[in-house]
Amino acid sequence: MSADIWSFVIIIGYLIVYCGLSLGGIAWLRWRRKTKWPFKESDKLLRGPGEGLRRRIAQFDEMFVGEYIAAIFVALIGWPIFASIAKLVGLTGWKAFAVIVGGLLLVAVASAWRCMRLWKKRANCYLGWFGERLVAEKLRPLQLNGYRVFHDLPCEPGKNGFNIDHVVVGPSGVTVVEVKTRRKGNARPGFKDHEVSFDGAQLIWPWGEDRHGIQQALNEADWLAKWLFECTGLKLSVRALLALPGWYVHEKPSPTLRVVNPSFLTDAIHGRGEIVLKPREIDLIARQLDQRCRDIED
Repeated sequence: MSADIWSFVIIIGYLIVYCGLSLGGIAWLRWRRKTKWPFKESDKLLRGPGEGLRRRIAQFDEMFVGEYIAAIFVALIGWPIFASIAKLVGLTGWKAFAVIVGGLLLVAVASAWRCMRLWKKRANCYLGWFGERLVAEKLRPLQLNGYRVFHDLPCEPGKNGFNIDHVVVGPSGVTVVEVKTRRKGNARPGFKDHEVSFDGAQLIWPWGEDRHGIQQALNEADWLAKWLFECTGLKLSVRALLALPGWYVHEKPSPTLRVVNPSFLTDAIHGRGEIVLKPREIDLIARQLDQRCRDIED
């Protein structure tokens, strides 16, 4: 049997296997749609810390598996395809071999690049997810003092939608906690690699200055104040906090925003101990937040 016939048989065989697996997956999905969970529509769970990032991590895992399988499939059928291309252009011997090897290397490099890009995005999501979980643990003691804590509050839907990492409701008022988890890098001369400063307008990192997360936290506090007014009729001044896990923070007083290490969150939220909300108002606000955050059903 000639090489061309063998190549054709191998390609057809791989296509049959690939189509068989695809049809099997489609059949399983159709069977799954016919079955139902034993839970009621009202049995939805509250969103946990970093719920949006957790879902993105799961999506990246599925995409990574898909890329890996696709890379193996392309590599398996690549050699007969590149061999046929070499023959069509009249190459033989070591030239044909070079075309086949070069084509396979090109496919391998492209697949590796796509996988590494996905893995980098997943690693960044995991870092953010871990930071939000750490902040959530630091907020737990507040619940012993009459505070209610909600995580990953979904806000505007659609492509331009966003989530608020943490919302704390208690006697001292309503506080938005935005979390930004950043890796430590090389420090400039005169700076320490574990310290960041907030001068009231920008963040001064060991490698440079930026406003990463500052305006986001302020916008989220403004959005939440407007939404709570629509839901409850209460005109509230929602405070904004920016938490930087793993960093020692130097901050100057600011009337609009506080930037702290998560270990100091409870003190920042308690403030001077002033009573801003009554128990009835806390319960009213908490019920609205509970309803908006209770959407987990898988």
